[in-house]
Amino acid sequence: MADNSSRVQWIGRGISILPCLLFVFSAVIKLKGGPDLSEGFAHLGIPDSLALPLAAVELSCVAVYLIPVTSILGAILLTGFLGGAICAHLRVGDPFLVHIALGVLIWLGLWLREDRVRALIPLRRRAALPRT
Repeated sequence: MADNSSRVQWIGRGISILPCLLFVFSAVIKLKGGPDLSEGFAHLGIPDSLALPLAAVELSCVAVYLIPVTSILGAILLTGFLGGAICAHLRVGDPFLVHIALGVLIWLGLWLREDRVRALIPLRRRAALPRT
């Protein structure tokens, strides 16, 4: 049983790393800057001056999410960040399904690797139907 639990936690860690890599990549792009970033920000109505603060917020949220003691707070912060991103994309008519998928991966990875979250959000099994 402990082996299965350990395996589930490692799968959760692997799933948790995926959105973190995307957030880090996004932050690096913002730190690097360039004409493509300026064009994307202009399209969303975001001033270029927010690139550095947004990158700092992304990296901070990822760090909080990856530290086991603060991982739940990190998931909440990343979910809030994604909510803002979804709002910005929705406002201009851009697709936002990737952002929703990232949110699902954040919470699925955390649910698999964190007993506290599994206790908070238990999955119920369907009760067997009585035989007649």
